[in-house]
Amino acid sequence: MTRETWKTQVGFILAAVGSAVGLGNVWRFPWMTANNGGSAFLLLYLCIIVLVGVPGLLGAFVIGRRSKRNPVGALRSLSGGSRLWGAFGLLAVCTTVLLVSFYTVVGGWFVRYTAASVTGGYFAQPGAYFGSVSYGLPAFGFALIFLAATAAIVYGGVERGIERATKVMMPAIVVLLVALIAWTFTRPGSMEGLTFFLSPDLAYLRTHFLDILPAAVGQAMFTLSVGTGTMITYASYLGEERSLPFDATTIAVLNTAVGVLAGLLVFPLLFSFGLDVGSGGPGAIFVSVASAFSTLGLVGRALGAVFFAVVLLAALSSSISMLEIPVAYLVDERDVSRGRATGIMTGIVVVGAAICALDASVFSLFADTLVNLLMPTGLAGFLLFVGWVLGKNALSEYEAGAGPLGRALGSPWLLFVGVPIPIFLLFTVISRLLTTLGVSVAPLSVLGVTVASSTAVLAAAVVLTAIAVLGLRRPDSVF
Repeated sequence: MTRETWKTQVGFILAAVGSAVGLGNVWRFPWMTANNGGSAFLLLYLCIIVLVGVPGLLGAFVIGRRSKRNPVGALRSLSGGSRLWGAFGLLAVCTTVLLVSFYTVVGGWFVRYTAASVTGGYFAQPGAYFGSVSYGLPAFGFALIFLAATAAIVYGGVERGIERATKVMMPAIVVLLVALIAWTFTRPGSMEGLTFFLSPDLAYLRTHFLDILPAAVGQAMFTLSVGTGTMITYASYLGEERSLPFDATTIAVLNTAVGVLAGLLVFPLLFSFGLDVGSGGPGAIFVSVASAFSTLGLVGRALGAVFFAVVLLAALSSSISMLEIPVAYLVDERDVSRGRATGIMTGIVVVGAAICALDASVFSLFADTLVNLLMPTGLAGFLLFVGWVLGKNALSEYEAGAGPLGRALGSPWLLFVGVPIPIFLLFTVISRLLTTLGVSVAPLSVLGVTVASSTAVLAAAVVLTAIAVLGLRRPDSVF
């Protein structure tokens, strides 16, 4: 079966940015920012994007382009047929199916709110309206509408479906966001929202660093689509002439810019209407923004329809990339036609979406806990693979098509993804796992020296990374 490729570099970048932007930036980013100190979260998040996200994105690109396969086939073939690495790739595929299950439900919310904006359906009682439509059979029905649109585009393939759709959707998202921001800045009180979002609060960051860190890492992994194999799959359709450092940097910059645009819209809007930015959880953006638009009568209906349509486009761009991963697995590894593979995986997602739509606790498990645990774990595994299994071969793939500056940074990049970043990611995973399980690590006394709980967690991350390195090290490894 002939494997598809991206027709243009712009198509690949926009598709990758579309995957990265999605609800991660427009829905989840404002939610996480509001719950974690506003500008303090933003500052830490931006640092993680630069120091972890971009190198991690490059690692995924190297695996994908070198293998020309999905995560399962990529790790298995590049490791010399290792079943263990193939199983790790399959875990990434399964993680994606879990994520797209809850994602489909949120996409259904935006389908419903776009339509309800036109009729003013949520204007009377925005909070009660969200509570009545967020879960249950009606929510599942709207999720099916959203999933059908996603499946139709994935069925069309890489060039005719994904590339063509994202070339239209991504510019439209940016244009609509900028227009809404311009209107929001005319509202009284909007500058307070800008201060909350952009004015660095270093005191809050120092005090709550370990609380903010897992959320910021999970958000960075989610919004850049690293850790589940999405970018491995997308890069597998790339040609050797592309500069991976340039593409990764461009995608990260554009993705972060859209996230900042979302913040520039949401927080000034909420402050201008005197609404609480830190309440509401996953429904915060619906209740808050709907409350704002409900005060504007017919104008509010029009603005609401435009806003929720923008987020719907963003959601669709990400769900496309998520569904493409398991579809590519069936096409590459099982020799299933794209049409049949799309049908099979859509059916599986229907079951997952039904569970999430009918049970709020399962939805929260998928949307919060699993994102913050599975995605950093997945990226740590991918980067250990790059540094210690591919090693010098990863460096040669990185340098193919790269310019002088990109090639000069190749060796430091390989060392960075092979040791410090996995340690950092495992530190955040262990910290979040302990928090999730309600386990408190008391300070330890070692040879009369008191060791803080965070230092103990860091030591555990270092030990785990060292064990992995010793087990994976080969003649061609990073060192």
